[in-house]
Amino acid sequence: MLSKDFLKGLVFSGLGSFWWGVIGVIYFKHFSFVGPIELVVHRTIWTTLILLITTSIFFKWEPFKIIFFNKRNLLYLSLSSLLIFINWSVWIYAVATNRIIDASFGYFIFPILSVFFGNLFFKEKLNKRRIIAIILVIFSIIYLLFNLQSIPWVGIVVALAWVFYNLIRKKINVDVDIGLLIESIIILPFALIIFYFIIQNNQNDFSLSNIPLSLLLMLAGPMTVIPLFLYVKGVAYSGLGSSGMIFFITPTGQFLLGFFYYNELFTIQKLISFILIWIAVIIYLRDLYLNK
Repeated sequence: MLSKDFLKGLVFSGLGSFWWGVIGVIYFKHFSFVGPIELVVHRTIWTTLILLITTSIFFKWEPFKIIFFNKRNLLYLSLSSLLIFINWSVWIYAVATNRIIDASFGYFIFPILSVFFGNLFFKEKLNKRRIIAIILVIFSIIYLLFNLQSIPWVGIVVALAWVFYNLIRKKINVDVDIGLLIESIIILPFALIIFYFIIQNNQNDFSLSNIPLSLLLMLAGPMTVIPLFLYVKGVAYSGLGSSGMIFFITPTGQFLLGFFYYNELFTIQKLISFILIWIAVIIYLRDLYLNK
């Protein structure tokens, strides 16, 4: 019999993963005419503002100060802020330029690559199932490389940026929201400088002359923060293993949207590569289930 807390966790994790995989994609795709650079700027600005508000509401300034004024923690969070900025930028670029399927590739392989690098850097144990899953992921990338004669860089960058982001965050004990707030504060000056130059060149869509659009662009903050809170809440209730299984709703949603709704090009070479990835994911999920 599943406990109420466990079921709550599955619901929260499922909602967070669905938001990342479907709602977020539809939102950023709808505003792709704004341009990836300005969208990343808005994501940074409004995420920072929302987290400043939530930190005040939940009286979390004390843990914020403890983390922020520790040189070691600040160094790690500076590195992780660079990685999350890369992840956001490449993902939004992928959505805006009809490469949602490529981005989903990155999120399919991310958990399996995390296992590989966890073993490499933290000596986390690998069993046969995980080794097979890792080998299949490597084969799928090599297959794409040779058959498309180009590196599937969108998926690889999205995956690796997220893998190393999580590896760095393992080095410090910080709440997800506090960590993301500090990362956003670190990125914010650069985002504001970029926004200044966008305005100077009259390339901004956010302006007082178009209030409805500007208000909708401000939703880039909630689009980032809400699924994060939902997923973290899910992990707290049902554990990382179960939430890890649910996470695959995200790339599945992205893939289905890209293929069926946005009619993105999906070649036979990509299909073969994805089949290898899906087999790897099934093996990985089986391993998570057996070790849950």
